[in-house]
Amino acid sequence: MVRKYLLVALLLSIFLAANGQENKFESEWNVGVGFGPTFSSVDFETGPSISGVATKSWQQFHGGISIRYLSEKNLGLIAELNYSQQGWQQEFAENTQSVFDYLSFAHSHRLNYLELPVLTHIYFGRKVRFIFNLGPKIGFLLGESEKMNKELEDALASGKFPVSNPSYQYYHKAERKIDYGIIGGVGLELRTGIGNFTLEGRYTFGLGDIYNNSKADYFTRSANRVISARLTYYVKLF
Repeated sequence: MVRKYLLVALLLSIFLAANGQENKFESEWNVGVGFGPTFSSVDFETGPSISGVATKSWQQFHGGISIRYLSEKNLGLIAELNYSQQGWQQEFAENTQSVFDYLSFAHSHRLNYLELPVLTHIYFGRKVRFIFNLGPKIGFLLGESEKMNKELEDALASGKFPVSNPSYQYYHKAERKIDYGIIGGVGLELRTGIGNFTLEGRYTFGLGDIYNNSKADYFTRSANRVISARLTYYVKLF
């Protein structure tokens, strides 16, 4: 009888030890590369005497490298270095009180950033994980380009373009090179023998402005808004 109890106790000890070893967390460093589309717009606000600038979602591209440290169970930290295309396409509405055909106008302004997000990484699950990322990002403007069609060029050159319609955004480069904001993202991660794949949707809320925003300036706000999707492939370093 004693031997049976000792055998049961031994088997139970082995089971508990194995289970404890299985649940024991080991920190993990990953390096990855990610890319995906951006859908960008800009939140413009003007004074009361000038109508606002309507912008529509503009599909472009972003991509870069990631370093991820899983410091404890369900929690980690991600640092990225990304090239990100942002900016806006203006959306024109019909104006029956004007001599111009606003629906024929086209204007876009691309902003190319080098960005550094630092994100808190929260995850749940094992082989398939639900992930949530949140944190600040800072960006540096590398370059920009502006396009407008001939109809808009001619209207601006005519001298008859209404003063009440916003026009400062035409032929004006960004006045602030540094951009910053908050990123939030949710997605899924698939862990395989050849590496880990994450698919994530993100929203970036811009806190900085493209143009100066004092009381004497044209715009009181001109902040980036970006919805993006990102596919990242991670490999374990150690």
